[in-house]
Amino acid sequence: MIYITGDTHGEAARFFEPKLPCGSWTKNDKLIVAGDFGCIFGLGARDEEKLDLLAGCPYEILFLDGNHECFPKIYSYPEENWCGGRVHRIRENIRHLMRGQVYEIDGTRIFTMGGGYSIDQMYRIPGRSWWAEEMPTEAEYEEGLRNLEKAGKSVDVIISHAAPERTMRYFRETGYFSHLFMQEALLWGYLEKVAQETEHRHYYFGHLHLDRELPDKRTALYYAVYCLDNGQRVL
Repeated sequence: MIYITGDTHGEAARFFEPKLPCGSWTKNDKLIVAGDFGCIFGLGARDEEKLDLLAGCPYEILFLDGNHECFPKIYSYPEENWCGGRVHRIRENIRHLMRGQVYEIDGTRIFTMGGGYSIDQMYRIPGRSWWAEEMPTEAEYEEGLRNLEKAGKSVDVIISHAAPERTMRYFRETGYFSHLFMQEALLWGYLEKVAQETEHRHYYFGHLHLDRELPDKRTALYYAVYCLDNGQRVL
């Protein structure tokens, strides 16, 4: 089975009972983190301790990058092809799902686009707690569109860290946000284009620290866990 949750921000306990209903999960099960994995944050031995701990999980951990990641360190891991797309292999059971990829994982076709804007950027230190690679590049946007073309513009699930434009406007109109951080607007527009032009059964995203089922077959994730195989919430 494939499961998905939101930002874990380096909280290793999120991957174990009782915070995750994984008591019966096996090596055939997979958990996707929709960005801000946070266990690779340029902290040296502390990161390695967390990754070694997660390497002991009986299931596979797959993560999109968010905006709070140490990108140079993530990019330093070996790149390989896996399930039809490019990944960075972190540990035997931990992989980074790269931007603009289409994977077919256990019969489920998934498009991924990580990245996002840090609204707390002014409080962070470049190269220590913030990295300029947080937003996707034009080349990554283009690669994503090419891969979707190859997939016939049809996937089962779209997963991103940031939310699509229509969803962000919905939050603004319903009063959840008093303002929109427009530095991310190009990414919102791209994700909305992907959603509108790609046949899919559901869209999941993180970033907003919110668990909510939304219009247009979209779900915001933080602590909630869903099963991609049947769309049911399990936590």
